[in-house]
Amino acid sequence: MHVHVNAATSADGKLSSRRREQVKISGSDDFARVDEVRAASDAVLVGVGTVLADDPHLTLDDSSLIDARESRGESPHPARVVADSRARTPTDARILDDEATTYVLVSEDAPETRCESLEAAGAAVVVAGEERVSFPAAFDALESHGVERLMVEGGGEVIFSLFAAELVDELTLYVGSMIIGGRDAPTLADGEGFVEEFPRLSLQSVERVDDGVLLTYTC
Repeated sequence: MHVHVNAATSADGKLSSRRREQVKISGSDDFARVDEVRAASDAVLVGVGTVLADDPHLTLDDSSLIDARESRGESPHPARVVADSRARTPTDARILDDEATTYVLVSEDAPETRCESLEAAGAAVVVAGEERVSFPAAFDALESHGVERLMVEGGGEVIFSLFAAELVDELTLYVGSMIIGGRDAPTLADGEGFVEEFPRLSLQSVERVDDGVLLTYTC
């Protein structure tokens, strides 16, 4: 599976403010680029924190991209994936509508009643890991469902976990011309952090987009 992390941060590396509310960091050109990356993916993954904070839909906006997918014999939208160890995804979340298939990755510790409620709401629940979602096991399961290209849109805890598990193949990072600040504001890679062996990236390109820059790395 090819795992592509895509994110937008402020110039000081923040994904959003300390309130963890959605902040518009990039502009229309970058939004269009993100839609294209989604359209080229089999599935799009976010963490449950993103679902609780933003209630994203994670479907395509551009009808021409939808038409192109259908002409290739694919579903109109890529599948949606939520990393949710304790099955906290609300059953009325937009990500659970019938626009696209939705997989919810949970751990063995997730309450059975919550998992049953998510399945009743239309989710395909995938159990992977004991106390927390095991991404290697979860990705094996997703591959068995035909997911070969996975786009990851956050948040910081998920992105850190994927780098820690050495599962990231590509990172595209939009850096906006703004400062958010705050010691408690989420960053690109939260979690425990690295203290000795730091993942190294290979810079492939730098491009000005909107009022910021787009950095493309291979991992």
